Amino acid sequence: MDRNRYADLLRVLAMGAVVYGHWLLTDVTYQNRQFGGLDALGYVSWGRWGTLVFQVMPVFFLVGGYANATSWTAHRADTWAWWVRRRAVRLLRPTTVYVVVAVLAVSGARYAHASPAVLAEAGWLVALQLWFLPVYLLLIVLTPALLAAHRRWGLAVPTAMAAAAAAVDVGVLHLHLPVIGFANYLLVWGAMHQWGFAWQDGSLTHPRWRPAALAAVGALVLAGLWRWSPFPVDMIGDGERVTNTTPPSIALLAFAAAQIGVLLMLEPAASRLLRRPGLWRSVTRLNDKAMTVYLWHMAPVIIIAVALYPTGLLPQPAIATASWWALRLAWFVLLTEVLVLVVLAFSWADRSGTRPDSSDPTDSPGPSAASAAILLVGLAAAMVGLARLAIAGFAPGGRLPVPVLVAYAVGVAGVAAAPLLVRRKGTPRHRTPTLTGRN
Repeated sequence: MDRNRYADLLRVLAMGAVVYGHWLLTDVTYQNRQFGGLDALGYVSWGRWGTLVFQVMPVFFLVGGYANATSWTAHRADTWAWWVRRRAVRLLRPTTVYVVVAVLAVSGARYAHASPAVLAEAGWLVALQLWFLPVYLLLIVLTPALLAAHRRWGLAVPTAMAAAAAAVDVGVLHLHLPVIGFANYLLVWGAMHQWGFAWQDGSLTHPRWRPAALAAVGALVLAGLWRWSPFPVDMIGDGERVTNTTPPSIALLAFAAAQIGVLLMLEPAASRLLRRPGLWRSVTRLNDKAMTVYLWHMAPVIIIAVALYPTGLLPQPAIATASWWALRLAWFVLLTEVLVLVVLAFSWADRSGTRPDSSDPTDSPGPSAASAAILLVGLAAAMVGLARLAIAGFAPGGRLPVPVLVAYAVGVAGVAAAPLLVRRKGTPRHRTPTLTGRN
């Protein structure tokens, strides 16, 4: 199957929005020999409306659904466990390298007697992007079942998920049952993932009026929710009484419908542009480093702040002033230069060695209930560890969260050990993909 160049372009553009959006909204401070930080979103008058531009996570789930549907279809002769593990390893390998480096950095800072408060803030700042991984890993685990549901019921599946998400919001807001809000991490992000399935098989884009209909319905529902519900305009922040992200809300899903509908309307024109060899080569190079960029993009903020703020070389104008906006360009340039160096240093961890869908689908793996069970337990432990790191950071209270790190390490070990109990037919054991080898 030909590669969807537009899907790769969307991933690259969304990654750029995440990186520069986080850099724009993160304002590091240094006063009285102490580091601190402010969220610029609360100081820019139009900042809440600006989140409609910078909230691009729906794009990642849309493209992820497309990619997972393509991969599972190409590898349908594989067992569920073999396919899930291969997809999970491609995420966990670079993530584990990132976690190890973060742990070493925190340990070094503690040895250097860094302030516990500053260390906690920095540790949270470089862990916040990890929230995406447990949700996406869960969707990988469920992809075969969710794709089967899509093939039977089509777009009725995300519609039902949207209705269930709205019911969850009613329970959270009006029945005061906050615990059920966790279901929306699967229902809201999962509905976007299902739209990726529909994009992959053409049912969301043919006839061509369907993306426009999705965008129109999403915009109308979102406008109604803004008018008659407590959901705010802000599609990123989580500091208000009612939020759209923690947990994700039906308002976020309506926004995603409008966003995704518009993007799919642009696909024919963008695909024609991507036929240009030079543009496509650039997209390919950037796409190959997407995971590394996602994981490491907040590290330059810490590096630049520690290197320049104490020396006074980097001024600290008040947020949203003319001087602050003028300084954003220099801030972006400095951070981009450091990020390029960081990506060059760690992109080896993101390389799979071969295309993930390049194996022979007729070379099917032998079944093993024990292997599948170990894989599930390992993934569950890794997801819990990543979720806790995203919530509390790498240094809550200025100390390493040892139980959380142990849970993640046990999880990764379980995922790594799972294939030892089963190997692909005709494949030597030494070629079994591992977290540190080729996948």
